[in-house]
Amino acid sequence: MPNTHQFALERPFQLQTLPTDGKQFHPDRDVAETEFKALRKEFVQLQRQLYAEDKQKLLIVLQAMDAGGKDGTIRNILKGVNPQGVRVHSFKVPSKEELAHDFLWRIHKVVPARGMIGVFNRSHYEDVLVVRVHNIVPEAVWRPRYEQINQFEKLLHDTGTRILKFYLHISKDEQKERFQARLDEPDKNWKFSREDLEKRKFWPDYMAAYEEMLHECSTAWAPWYVIPANQKWYRNLAIMRTIVNTLREMNPQFPEADGDLDQIVIE
Repeated sequence: MPNTHQFALERPFQLQTLPTDGKQFHPDRDVAETEFKALRKEFVQLQRQLYAEDKQKLLIVLQAMDAGGKDGTIRNILKGVNPQGVRVHSFKVPSKEELAHDFLWRIHKVVPARGMIGVFNRSHYEDVLVVRVHNIVPEAVWRPRYEQINQFEKLLHDTGTRILKFYLHISKDEQKERFQARLDEPDKNWKFSREDLEKRKFWPDYMAAYEEMLHECSTAWAPWYVIPANQKWYRNLAIMRTIVNTLREMNPQFPEADGDLDQIVIE
């Protein structure tokens, strides 16, 4: 896949060497947006078939630094889908009840059911990222979670869930521009958080945590895709290509009609 970057465990890489700029992979924004809209139209149809078939499941996981584009990705890829067949879950700071359980408890109860597409805005991976960078729990707690996550995702895969995980890779300069836009544009002020600026100070630590996460948790059954995300139009296209290709492989079908409908007369 020349326009989407996928790295398996056996292929070492350094996150800082991977591109954040998508223009080198697709220089024409207009052409890219036209392709994206055509793919989204196909996605809407495939999602209808997945929901009607009621057999398979698709889980889409989005991770990124603050202002990385998770919300925008969700708005763009889900435009036009049947909302009955999609559930979006945003994972913020765990509640008191959630902290009383294992770290995967709040995740497992919202994974997609048959016929559904689930989208995670942040995910169980926060428990090997934020907790690591800010020393919320010791390494003896967070390090075993890599394998626990791999086994959890294997369980989902083995019980009929296809898993796509996207890391939206933006540069530190791009994050600065997006934070500034949140300050400059009144209708974006609500998105600005001083907390995000504090996290920005830990950029190298987050990059190290993301890099190890990608190494340890990209598997044959749940691969990570590193998406150059400085350009939103390229990000949308790269992600939609991967989703549609996956749904084509899943090949959901409308169920056969119940009996011979030609003989039915509605009076």
